Amino acid sequence: MSQTLIAQFTPYFQNYSLSEYNAGNQNWGVSRAENGLLYVANNNGLLEYDGIKWDLLELPNKTTIRSVFAYKNLIYTGSYEEFGYWKKNFKGTLVYNSLSDAIKDKISPNEEIWQILPFKEGIAFRSFLNVYIYKFNGEIRKIKPKSIVISCSVVDNKLYVATLHNGIYEFKNNELVLKIMDKVLDNTKVLFITNYKGKLLIITSLKGCLIYENNTLKPLDFEINDIIRQHLLNGFSLLNNGNMAFGTIKDGIYFTNNKGKVIFHINKGNGLINNTVLSQYIDSDNKLWLGLDNGIACVDLNNNNLFFNDVSGRLGAVYDVIKYKGVIYLGSNTGLFYLDKGNTLQFVKGSQGQVWNLKEIEGELFCGHNEGTFLVKDYTLKLVSSVTGGWVIKKIPEQNNTYIQGTYTGLVRLKKTNNIWKAKRLGETTMPIKYLVFENQNTAWVAHAYKGLYKVKFDKNYDTITNIKNYNTKGVFSDFNIRVYKIKNDICFKTNDGWLKYESILDTIVSYDLLNKNFGRDSYIISEEDVNQLVLKTTNNAITFKSLLNNEKEISLSNNYFENRLIVGNENVSKINDSIFALNLNNGFMLIDSKSDSKTKLYKPTIDNIEIDKGLIDFDLNKKISIKLNSSFGVSVSSPKSNNHFFEYSILELDSTKWKKLEKNKLELSSLKDGTYTLLFRTRNYLGRSSKVSKIQLNVLPPWYKDTIGIVLYLVLIALSIGAFYYYNKQKIKREQRLLKIKYAKEQQEIVREKNLENEKRIVQLKNESLSNEVKLKSKQLANTALALVKKNETLQDIKKELANNKDSFDNQYAFKKILNKVDSSIAHKDEWKVFEYNFNQVHEDFFKSLKSKHSNLTPKDLKICAYIKMNLSNKEIAPLMNVSVRGLETHRYRLKRKLELENDISVSDYLTNLN
Repeated sequence: MSQTLIAQFTPYFQNYSLSEYNAGNQNWGVSRAENGLLYVANNNGLLEYDGIKWDLLELPNKTTIRSVFAYKNLIYTGSYEEFGYWKKNFKGTLVYNSLSDAIKDKISPNEEIWQILPFKEGIAFRSFLNVYIYKFNGEIRKIKPKSIVISCSVVDNKLYVATLHNGIYEFKNNELVLKIMDKVLDNTKVLFITNYKGKLLIITSLKGCLIYENNTLKPLDFEINDIIRQHLLNGFSLLNNGNMAFGTIKDGIYFTNNKGKVIFHINKGNGLINNTVLSQYIDSDNKLWLGLDNGIACVDLNNNNLFFNDVSGRLGAVYDVIKYKGVIYLGSNTGLFYLDKGNTLQFVKGSQGQVWNLKEIEGELFCGHNEGTFLVKDYTLKLVSSVTGGWVIKKIPEQNNTYIQGTYTGLVRLKKTNNIWKAKRLGETTMPIKYLVFENQNTAWVAHAYKGLYKVKFDKNYDTITNIKNYNTKGVFSDFNIRVYKIKNDICFKTNDGWLKYESILDTIVSYDLLNKNFGRDSYIISEEDVNQLVLKTTNNAITFKSLLNNEKEISLSNNYFENRLIVGNENVSKINDSIFALNLNNGFMLIDSKSDSKTKLYKPTIDNIEIDKGLIDFDLNKKISIKLNSSFGVSVSSPKSNNHFFEYSILELDSTKWKKLEKNKLELSSLKDGTYTLLFRTRNYLGRSSKVSKIQLNVLPPWYKDTIGIVLYLVLIALSIGAFYYYNKQKIKREQRLLKIKYAKEQQEIVREKNLENEKRIVQLKNESLSNEVKLKSKQLANTALALVKKNETLQDIKKELANNKDSFDNQYAFKKILNKVDSSIAHKDEWKVFEYNFNQVHEDFFKSLKSKHSNLTPKDLKICAYIKMNLSNKEIAPLMNVSVRGLETHRYRLKRKLELENDISVSDYLTNLN
């Protein structure tokens, strides 16, 4: 890039507002550690930035930190009557260690440490009153100059101390030796001393830059001198390429070459968050960090891409940029602008309104405007076409001076005749056409601004449209948001469904796998397509230069360069020269150097700290980290040397191919099952690149019942269970034995009882048998008695009958009658019946009682007959006993049956036999 062009733009810089770092507004010192962490001396304490998040650490006395310097693994800070260093403990937390406490009696009252810098085997701390030299062996030496100390500088391993009134000293042999004394330095603030072409360059706040040579101090003829006098210089940095950076109190920061000529100027007018530079620091990545009076900023001096910014809002959203005849023109939503030689934004009068397109045609500059199409000449506009909304202009193949334009209301032919451009509206279509390419001389493809794809045919003179065909049914794709391009003679389409192309033989639209693979389904072209190097907007708003030739280098720009500044849907990259391209942005544009190496290195994540149940722990990454089941586990990672990055993690045992994005830079896990896990972390950027992985071995301990304690407890429980089981069984056996004895005894008792019962039963049986036999005997005796009575009565009857037959044989009738009476008396002897009745009751107990109770109407004679019948005597046997005839007895038995009220089918003998 030419020096003139560079002077019009600024390098990329990023602001960090107070709301982002969340601390005090003033930032007095800046330093970056070797590991990439940034440290800022802030009103509220020490700020630490890892590229993603800010942390604030406070001093024990919570005072303002005025200076900071990162050296190796320590962070040195200076404050009010205090200086020391911060060091990370095994938990990854910075802990403050005071150095000044060792010399507390030597610290001057109200002294503040404003500068820290390395010197030989130690660190120098500077206040306005003293310089303290701390050696790494622990020794601290106090040096007190005769005048106010303005600054300290180390040049060629020599420490120079600049005072306000007594010149510049060199620290030698543990004391100050006057080095430069000149009236120019009296009451002068010397801010920095450095080596300049083998001489000492002395930078002052109000007297510009001086050179010390041959013991003589003289001013340098630097362009920057007048500027720093006007805006009060407050900081200085010598850049890696020999250029210089001058931070001012009133007007931001100026960058000069090694001859003091301004090449860049960054202030609030072109985007810097604040104009007052309180501190500055150039790091190893060639980034200049600025501590501002209100905020922090970082200028990336390693990037060759430049920016033009207009924070006034006058320019607005830029839609197209073109360099025409050495002048850069900008078309924006507010009108047409150009940059004059003094880097001033100029407005082209009469151009107010939306500018869509700027294109050089036949050596003339066309402006597609909301109000029509204009020629731009001598910074003025000339109307060519009044058809509103000139979006795109394409040349007709193999035709001279003839072009077709897509507008709000259809197609317009632009033709140059006799050096005069004339426009003709092709009125067959009135739809808004935003994209247009030619397939051949008479055929063009046009895309509706919102919905639809059409194939248009023209007549040979391009006076009319002969045919227009809607291709929304030719293939399967969404017809919304279609863009049409011609790439290597192929008609290509970017749709919501990815990349497609036209197959002329089939007259249909098919998927274009090659572009879907190489470009990406969601990427679209934002540059002219008829060049070897296309520019794509990819996912995550990245910009990629994609070469159609294999030997061209591919470059990509992540979205951090233009975050929230892209004109979404109208991104446009225009070619300025062979290697410089312009990207349109809100309130400006970006110049991209396609030859620069834009690849950014990603560093694998560093494990900052580990938390278990929200508490920080000491950790060693070479050992497994063990946590209890159901404990929460947190890991904070960082990659301070990476740029525009984020972090991803994966759990190897679950799915090592599945990476998840971390929110900020912390992973929090909970409810992990017991087992061993390998946590993988990697750094990734929005260009799809990733770093090597860092890993943590995590062991989630099993629950107590699965652990050693549980196993021991189980063994104890098993032993106790076995013992209890043995004891229980032993007791059970004893109990069963006792029960068996009791049972045996009971059984024996039962057997004895049963035996006794059996014996008693036998006895009863024997008694019953005896009684039965006795009854039988008595019955037999009773029967025999009855039979004897019967025989006796029969005999007496026979005797009576014989006496009656021989009555006449008796002479004495008295004697006859007397004998006959005795016979009758013997037949009916009452005493005999009583004896019989007694014996009968002995055999048949309560027979008569029962019979009388049931049949109270029975006579004694009836009872006798019943007794005889009970004894199973026949009528023939009963009749003599009753002294009646057998016939008479049968009659009596009949009457007896009626008295007993027996049914016909029941005999008297059966009834009486069963009567108890």
